Amino acid sequence: MRAVRPEQVSGDRIAGAYRYFRRKLVELAEADAPAASPDALRIEQAITSRLSLVTVTAERGDNVHRIFESLNNTGLKLSQADLLRNYLFMRLPTRGEQVHESHWLPLQSSLSNNELEQLMWLQLVLDGDDRVRRQDLYTAQQQRFERGVAAEVSVEADIESYIKELHRRSEHFRRIIRPEEEPDSRLRAHLKRLQDWQAVVTYPALMVVLDALDRGNIDAVEAARAMAYIESFLVRRTICRVPTANLNRIFQSVPAQLPQAQGVAEGLHQLLSAENRSWPDDEELRDKIRSAPFYQYGRPNQRRLVLQRMEESYDHPEPVDFASAQLTIEHVMPQSPGAEWLRMLDADTTEGESTEDLHKRLQHTLGNLTLTGINSELSNHPFERKQGLLEGSHLEMNRRIAATERWGAGEILTRADDLADRAIRMWPAPLRNAGRAERSRDWRLAHQVLAALPHGTWTSYGDLAAFIGSGAQAVGVHLANTEGVANAYRVLNADGKIADGFRWTGSDGGDVRARLSADGIDFTVTGAADSAQRLSVDDLSSLLRRAEGEFTEEASSAGPEQSGKETRAARFLHQLVADDVPATVSAVRELLDRWEKLGGWIGYGAGEVTTSAFLMLGRSGAPGRGIWPLTLYPGSGRGGVAEVVFAHMASPSSTARGAWSC
Repeated sequence: MRAVRPEQVSGDRIAGAYRYFRRKLVELAEADAPAASPDALRIEQAITSRLSLVTVTAERGDNVHRIFESLNNTGLKLSQADLLRNYLFMRLPTRGEQVHESHWLPLQSSLSNNELEQLMWLQLVLDGDDRVRRQDLYTAQQQRFERGVAAEVSVEADIESYIKELHRRSEHFRRIIRPEEEPDSRLRAHLKRLQDWQAVVTYPALMVVLDALDRGNIDAVEAARAMAYIESFLVRRTICRVPTANLNRIFQSVPAQLPQAQGVAEGLHQLLSAENRSWPDDEELRDKIRSAPFYQYGRPNQRRLVLQRMEESYDHPEPVDFASAQLTIEHVMPQSPGAEWLRMLDADTTEGESTEDLHKRLQHTLGNLTLTGINSELSNHPFERKQGLLEGSHLEMNRRIAATERWGAGEILTRADDLADRAIRMWPAPLRNAGRAERSRDWRLAHQVLAALPHGTWTSYGDLAAFIGSGAQAVGVHLANTEGVANAYRVLNADGKIADGFRWTGSDGGDVRARLSADGIDFTVTGAADSAQRLSVDDLSSLLRRAEGEFTEEASSAGPEQSGKETRAARFLHQLVADDVPATVSAVRELLDRWEKLGGWIGYGAGEVTTSAFLMLGRSGAPGRGIWPLTLYPGSGRGGVAEVVFAHMASPSSTARGAWSC
């Protein structure tokens, strides 16, 4: 065994353990301790009974990523990024090395493991999964790749595309977490303030903005305006003491809810202005600046940033360098006022209000707060003493306070009004009457699946709504007001009845029930469409996959040639014979025959080079809740592969493969 020098060992836990035992052994050797000493025996016991060494030897052609997942699927603490990275390259048997070199290594070298995991989660959110939790990243992304993908279609191209997109979006993500990398000064300032705010919840919205900018859909001016809306949303809610409990949900839903008919900035403005988003208007903002105890809400860094922005609004020719200045929040009227302060306040009390009550009401409001680097010097001194200290401040807001003759209730409220005017100018107001925020819908998907409805089938408003992520009422309104939607009349109520008040869009299509009957739909004595012909949301998903060519319903009994073209069934058998030994060919034929006798049917892959046969349960030739418990791939010199796709039989998703060899 090659000796390992200490300086060659890295700083992980294995290296730490190595250094510990090496040190103990050196200490025993230097002390010339006997081999049977207690310390020596304890080390021997630890090494011989508690240390396990495992060597895994991979041969050429073995999928080392699959081996990695098998070894680490035993409760060991791996990050979501570790698991997903391995899964991705496990599913890239032919393109893995090239994709790793060209896209993954640059991506991984530019982000920490935690940042990479966060980016992977954001990618799911940007793809419309607005409820996924970061701790469920691995399972959720795995399911996205395997959900609805037929067993014979390789996901290699999809995964390569995903990694390339992840690499592209990493440039946006780095500008968010490292604003200094943003080349545009306006955007850099917005991103820096949001970073200082610790506004991690806004990342989905910021990624949408930077993606639109990267694609050329918006310019830097519109991107800056969009970021200003995001900042205003956060700041106004903080000033007005709006609870932050739902901020994660609000911003995580932005990619799915952003109105598609508007630009990004205008869409964000409308979305965040929704009545169920609680973005305070100018009137509420002004009232809370005057009356709310700002100092007692939000995080300290956020309170400081609000005052910093107030100072910057004065546009002083020699602005303070806030990055290096050690500034803290100062109560001009102190929290523990002395006799002189109380005498001043006593003159400002109204009927029924004590001096103490007035002090409590105003002490923590924005009008009484400022920033200073000499908080300890200001202390609880009378105002005259503080005036002299504030007068020499580099902050414009402090010089203005020092120029005031006294500092009582009237002065505090006057300054609050000035700060409110500045806040209203700096942080844009929400739109009025913006309605409620709803998930954005791409009706093209609905149109596509309706056009693919087979003869003799219908679906309901609820099923179609669930399929596209909408609501049944919204689907009904859309179909009633959109011309040219194929088979729109075949969308019925859940009980199979034609919707009350149904009307044709465009030209008159005649009696609806007659049209449905002509399409092969049967009706019961109660006038309802046959429920056996109804396509559920799962059926619609399956139907769309078939329409897109992801799998076929050809029977295995198809002949080798049809109209001069080799069928998929014949291609599978030809590859099977070419790639596998006669015993395997015979066993596979027997399996397929036995499956059909049991009531199943066989589908075949569309691949020209590598094809497959997948054993299906469900009605052949008609949409159904088909599942394929087993898929067979012809081998290539070393035996074929039988894949059991648990994702189509149970949840959570998991896939197991085993190789046959005969």
